Order: sequence, then C-alpha cells, then structure tokens
Amino acid sequence: MSQSNPSMIRIFDTTLRDGEQSPGASLNHAEKLEIARQLEALGVDVIEAGFPITSQGDFDAVRAIAQELQRATVCALARCVPRDIDRAGEALKDCTSGGGGRIHVFCATSKIHREHKLKKAFEEIIRISVESVKQARQFTDNVEFSPEDGSRTELDYLVEITQAVVEAGATTVNIPDTVGYAVPAEYGHIFSYVRQKLPMLDQRDIYLSAHCHNDLGLAVANSLSAVQNGCRQVECTINGIGERAGNAALEEIVMALRTRGSAEDYFREFTTRINSKKIYPLSRMVSSLTGLQVQRNKAIVGQNAFAHEAGIHQDGMLKHANTYEIMDPRDVGVPESKLVLGKHSGRHALRDRIAELGYSLDDDMLDRVYDRFKQLADRKKDVFDEDIEAMLDEQLESARQLWELDSFEVTSGSRITARAKVALRDSTGTIRSEDGEGDGPIDACYSAIQRITGVHITLDNYTTRAVTGGKDAQGEVNVQVDHHGRKVRGRGVSTDVIEAAVKAYLSAINRIRTMEARQVAATTLNGDNDTMQPRAAQP
Repeated sequence: MSQSNPSMIRIFDTTLRDGEQSPGASLNHAEKLEIARQLEALGVDVIEAGFPITSQGDFDAVRAIAQELQRATVCALARCVPRDIDRAGEALKDCTSGGGGRIHVFCATSKIHREHKLKKAFEEIIRISVESVKQARQFTDNVEFSPEDGSRTELDYLVEITQAVVEAGATTVNIPDTVGYAVPAEYGHIFSYVRQKLPMLDQRDIYLSAHCHNDLGLAVANSLSAVQNGCRQVECTINGIGERAGNAALEEIVMALRTRGSAEDYFREFTTRINSKKIYPLSRMVSSLTGLQVQRNKAIVGQNAFAHEAGIHQDGMLKHANTYEIMDPRDVGVPESKLVLGKHSGRHALRDRIAELGYSLDDDMLDRVYDRFKQLADRKKDVFDEDIEAMLDEQLESARQLWELDSFEVTSGSRITARAKVALRDSTGTIRSEDGEGDGPIDACYSAIQRITGVHITLDNYTTRAVTGGKDAQGEVNVQVDHHGRKVRGRGVSTDVIEAAVKAYLSAINRIRTMEARQVAATTLNGDNDTMQPRAAQP
C-alpha cells in the first residue's frame, strides 16, 4: 500500500500455508501450483506459499510457485530461528514474479506464550525478533513480522516490538488474533492504538496487517474492524479453511468491502484488486482438492447462498432481485445455468468449459482429461460441471502417483466371505496383484492393496456421495486414514462405487508414500531460539 492510495486493501492469501494445515487437507505439488495460478488470476496481492523448513515438499512448492507466478508477491513463512530463515531465503532466491519474494517471520509475544511456551523475557523476544528481521533482509527487502498471539499481547509491548522490528527493516507488521480470542471493537482498538503511538508507520509507508482465526466465529468481523482502524492488509483463505475453526474467509471480506463500498456506504473508502467473478470457481477447486466440503449455507459460495425457497422471497425476487439478494450471483462467478456436455462434444468445447471452471491446463493434461471425458461420456448420457471438476481433480491428484489401479475383481455375498483380487501398476509400469479377504468387497480390496503396497493403515472415516444426479451418476468416496498417528485423506471418483472406494484408498496411500519420500524431519532445534515445532507454530 502506498500512502498515495490508502484506500487499497492488500489481500494476503494463506490458503497454501495456514489453509493446508487444516487436518486432512494436505495438497500435492501439482495441486498447490494450480491453486497458486488461480489465486494470482483472482488478483491476490500476496500468496503465502508455504513453510519451507517443515518439509521438502513445502520447500519445493514455494520455490516452484516463486519461479512461475508473474505478478503476485510470493511469501515464505519462518520462525525466528536462523535455520528457518535461511531455508525460506533459499526457497525464494530464484523468484521471478514481478511482486518479488517476501519472508514472513514470527515470534510469540503474549504473556501466556512468554511464560509457558518460550520461557523468555520480553527483552529477549525483542532481541531475537530484531535479529531475525535483519537476517531476512539479507535475502529480500520485503519482510513481514508477526508477534504471534498479538491480540492477547499487552498493548505497550505491541507498540515496543512493532517499533523495534520496523527500525530493523520490517516493511509489514501483522498483528494476529492467533487463537480467535478477540472481539471486533477490541481488535480494531489494537490497530488504532498502535498507529496512534507510532506515527512513523505512516511516515515510512509501513503496512499493518490483520490475521484472524475463527474460533468464536468472528474472524471476518475482526478483520473488517481492523480495516476500519488503519489495517491495510488482510490475511485470509479461500472458504475460510485453516487451523481449528479456520481463518477469515477471503470471499466474505472481499464481498463485504465491495457490497458495502459504494460512494455513501460503510466501506466507501476501501477497495481491493480482486476479480470477484473468479471467486466461486476457485472456491469449488479448493474444496475439491482439499476434500473440505463447503457447508450449504456458507456465505458467498455456499450452495444455498443464492437460493430462495420461501414463497414471499420468491415473489420478491421476481419483482426485483434486490429485495432478497444484496449481491448479483454473477458478480462472484456463480453460474446461472450449467453447460451439459456429452459424448459428441469436442475438445474445444471441453477446453472452454474447463477454463470457465477456473482451471488452466497444458496440452498434455488436456489430452488426458479429454480421454477420461470420452470414457465417461460413453458410460453416462450427460457430463455435468461436477463430473468435469471431478476428472480435473483426479488428474491433478494423480500427477505424482506411485501406485495406479490397473484392475480389480470382487466376489461377495450374504453367505460367503468377501474376496478381492487387485492389480496395481507402480511408477515403473510394473503390475503387481494380490488377493485379499474382508468384511465386504471394499474391505477385501483394501486388504489386497495393503499387501501390494506394504503400507498398513487404519481407516478412520469413510464417506460417499453422488457427484451428480441420476442413476448413471458418478460416486465420490472420501476416506481418512491413520498412519502412525498421521491423518491422511484420499479421494476417488467413478460410476462404480467400489472402484471409487479403491481409488480413494489408493490416493491416501500415494500421499503417505510421497510424504515419506520427501519429508524433512521437523525436529526441535538445539539452542536458545528453539522454542517450538515448526508445524505447531503459526501466526
């Protein structure tokens, strides 16, 4: 934010970092890249692409995103630990995006964190924070600092550490409501107080940022209160996903500012660079790739957000839409009708529909999706948007599969033990098959898969739903499994529900194998600055 345009609210999206920390929401490399591309197309100013120290996968994702994006600033998270900052700097060193790279460092400051987690005096926390900002400045001029649990930190301490890190070179200071404890009036006052005590912030063009969690359901309200009190960057996620109850939802913040942003309305001073018509397709994509379903009554992007059932409401809508709709659904990309494709549809029609759904595919990926589309069109009369999305998500998820389903056969009945024969193809093209028995055909298939892959897991949760309507609908199966205490999800889609279940289980095993191959042990560091495990630490 330049002081010449104080009304522009910078949107900082952390779907790929804080959002991915939602239990069971891990994304693979191809999925992260696709979401990053669409976030940039949406108009997001800053994309927090990951936490590089935590795993090789996060490091590779940050580096790949930094090298591919054209406009957005690409941000990497780091604790106030030298090794974290070096790793973040390394991930960003070849950043080619016009927005450049940013390192986001954080250190806890609240009384409860100082006494029970860090066991450090405030003066020591200031020293560590200042040194960390200076170290980050060796890699980039764009450094953000967060006093973790800022909303529960004493106000004068917030002022003191804000001044210290700004003088050390921080260009953005984020004051997070890390545990979702604040209420709007209280949170807004924090920003007005810090700005009042530190006029240097305006003089030096320093951004104050809000990062709110939704533990009390107030993340968006708190973020908007911060904006009203001098915050010029809001940190948020698509669909509000994130740790525990989630983060502030990007779509709700953007549309609140837009809907109430006319010349004489409440947020008339503020605007964003977001292309709101891309919100709904991206919401659908994130939901599909993470496996986190959007609740029907979710604001802006929920299935019921623009639905009207009551007779009085329908009558009002027919007379004037604004009687019961404060937004035009087209303004957030909600389609008024669905394009139905079939087996006679060509590649060009499919490409156009994929683009409308918010995906960008290269020719090789389009060829694979088109082949899958033609196979599906032969099995069902009409192919709907949801079918296409399911195929796209399946292709993105399988981009780095270690095992792929070749075939399966099952024998089951009320008076016999279910048996299955499953054949899998590994990454070298070799096909291996095993037999399995179980309590039903799906359990038997899962037993055979464990024998082939050597991965032994416990099934925690199994859900199935119809992707589209009709007797030829595709079935979607989502599973959550436990592997040595780690919760991992898997997803499969097919017109055959058993095949969908097998694909979902195999998807989870592929994720486990990929994480095992790429995971860098996130162990506690030795030394004074080692205060917490990387994944447990967050603004």
